[in-house]
Amino acid sequence: MSDTMRAVVIDQPGGPEVLHLGDVPRPTPRVGQVLIRVRAFGLNRSELHFRSGVASTGDFPRIPGIEATGIVEEAPGGEFEPGTTVMTMMGGMGRTFDGGYAEFVSVPATQVIPFESDLPWATLGAIPEMLQTAYGSLTVGLQAIDGQSLLIRGGTSSVGLTIAVLAKRRGMTVISTTRSEARFDRLHKVGVDHPLVDTGLIAEDVRRLLGEGVDGAVELVGVNVMRDTLRATRPGGTVCFTGMLSDNWSIPEFYPMDWLPNGVRLTAYSGEAEGLPAAVLQDFLDAVADGSAVVPIGRVYQLDEMVQAHRDLEANTVGGKAVGIID
Repeated sequence: MSDTMRAVVIDQPGGPEVLHLGDVPRPTPRVGQVLIRVRAFGLNRSELHFRSGVASTGDFPRIPGIEATGIVEEAPGGEFEPGTTVMTMMGGMGRTFDGGYAEFVSVPATQVIPFESDLPWATLGAIPEMLQTAYGSLTVGLQAIDGQSLLIRGGTSSVGLTIAVLAKRRGMTVISTTRSEARFDRLHKVGVDHPLVDTGLIAEDVRRLLGEGVDGAVELVGVNVMRDTLRATRPGGTVCFTGMLSDNWSIPEFYPMDWLPNGVRLTAYSGEAEGLPAAVLQDFLDAVADGSAVVPIGRVYQLDEMVQAHRDLEANTVGGKAVGIID
């Protein structure tokens, strides 16, 4: 095996053009680490934040990428057999140590999840972070119950689409927002019952559909609309703050008595690899294979197309999950 590999590197923060493909030393795993031959990796908005220099953690130069899917090459501690198909995510990937935009990645064994599947690599590469975030938002953030009603604010994002898929598998009634009626078909395809155009003020629309409001809501847009999301939720219901698609992260002056309607709970979710149990991952992969669940892939890119991929992510033109593949 060669001691070098192809990888995308960021030497200093900036626009998409700072991403450059080159040959770098292949990582050597220590005991407690797993070397993965990367076959596919998802792209995420957090990588845009890191690349542009606004992330709160990480340093340069760095191979970005907070997730990867592939095949175990080495596991010096014996945690996994070489040849095992695995996924990995988070834990500092692509920020404090090199990430998934590469032919190989070395990660702690504790953040590696094994699976078995004959699905295409592009499909598998789309899943780890997207599924972990969607599953955790429903189970930890909302503690959702089968058959409840759910609002997804930012529904055509990859996580929003995946939350809809999981919720419909649990018999939930799903309202999901998008900024354009042209995207309603995309929402209907993953089972959304009531698509809504997001004007910034949709609480009254939700209440016209469901009376008191939804049982739970996942906020993926940001704090600029979260106050309205809280008002679309019934007393006793819960809003989970999961994403910031608008890049609005914080509330300058937060007055709880004014922001929080009586009896409405506000939680947050940002998980790690341990937030996605192997059994949950395998069940989802099997459901995709038998056609009872879908993976909302937007576009697939080669390793040498990462500059364009980041431009597309910034322009919100991907239309689902962006995936990188390595042939």
